[in-house]
Amino acid sequence: MLSAMRRRLTSILYFSILAAALVFLPYALSRPTAAVHAAALQSSAPQASSPQPAQPAAPDPDAFYKLGPDSLPQDGVPKGEIRGPFILPSNAYPGTQHTFWVYVPAQYDPAVPASLMIYNDGHAFLDSDGDMRAQNVMDNLIWRRELPVMLAVFINPGRRPDQPEPTATEWGDNTTNRRVEYNALDDKYARVITEELLPSLYKDYNISKDPDRHGIGGSSSGAIAAFTVAWQRPDVFRKVLSNVGSFVDLRGGDAYPDLIRKSDKKPIRIFLCDGRNDLRGQRPTDTAYKPSMDWFLQNVRMQEALTAKGYDVNYAWGMNKHGQKMGGAILPDMLRWLWRDHAVSTDPKDLVERSFNASKAASGTSPQKP
Repeated sequence: MLSAMRRRLTSILYFSILAAALVFLPYALSRPTAAVHAAALQSSAPQASSPQPAQPAAPDPDAFYKLGPDSLPQDGVPKGEIRGPFILPSNAYPGTQHTFWVYVPAQYDPAVPASLMIYNDGHAFLDSDGDMRAQNVMDNLIWRRELPVMLAVFINPGRRPDQPEPTATEWGDNTTNRRVEYNALDDKYARVITEELLPSLYKDYNISKDPDRHGIGGSSSGAIAAFTVAWQRPDVFRKVLSNVGSFVDLRGGDAYPDLIRKSDKKPIRIFLCDGRNDLRGQRPTDTAYKPSMDWFLQNVRMQEALTAKGYDVNYAWGMNKHGQKMGGAILPDMLRWLWRDHAVSTDPKDLVERSFNASKAASGTSPQKP
């Protein structure tokens, strides 16, 4: 009897468990397992991206501008002489002085008035290992009669006697009077050039007084300074070479385009050069874009204003950054264009005109002594 009761209880327990399983099985099948749930969570979570191949660095915009043969010494081309440095005390900026060098081409004849080109930030244009190498350019182009015989002056920004000369790494913004002299729109720097420098040059050299034979140029702040000299004194300077000109609001230079449009046209010829990767209006300390501090925009505005007013203007927009890479590469072309109308002879029997411009020493005339 006891054995029968046990079998009965076992049967009851078996069917109870079976009934419970039948009740809960559909619910259990509808729920994911822990492993499935974990896998689902893993698949829905943000996944770390798989390693991507390194992207090539963007090319340096300046790397594509190289100096050509006109900017390098050439065999057989007579070399001009660099004289100086000389010190010029300033009355326009009391307590300061300007250092300058004079380039005298091998073809210079003291009996014949020469043209004149002045380069602001003279050390940068004179540097034989720099980006401009103006002496080489002038040697080559004068020899081939693509430029008239001209003297050049490489003049540094003013400084106190206790301040250092500008260098390739410090152009003087923090150590000289450069910021004040070059970026202001007043006539003080024009006075340095026309009332202090030129009289000293006229004492030692035979330089034409024709303003159409006088040019001045520079880079960055030196470029706007060159334009200001011509703007203030077009009776003395009428050719301007501007590389990455700072026609921005350092000291109100962004006002020039409107000033040009509102003023009577002046007899100025200008070549503008700038690049799309110049300083573009947002320095590290700026929180927003400033059009007045966008070098490329302001150079384009200058070109548009000068063109609208009927000026003799040429320009080249490249990919360059703020510097002299593109300006150096095209300096020969800029100078050729500025001086394109220098006197020539069209007589086919003029063998002098049809020959290279030899040095005075080679032609039997002694060059001027220092």
